[in-house]
Amino acid sequence: MSTPELPQPAWRKSSHSGGDEGNCVEIADLNNRIGIRDRKNPAAGHVTLTRQNFTSLVAHLASQP
Repeated sequence: MSTPELPQPAWRKSSHSGGDEGNCVEIADLNNRIGIRDRKNPAAGHVTLTRQNFTSLVAHLASQP
């Protein structure tokens, strides 16, 4: 019996990432979780957060000067 192949996540560049200066992150909807990875090095893996923790992270970052 073979294991069905999981669909590849649709990674997208964050709208808050800069232009071409190399400080870009990508995010992907991983069903009940959100993945975050370095756009320059996607093979390095990603961080996975719950949707609630992702929302808290974004709120915290938005509150920083």
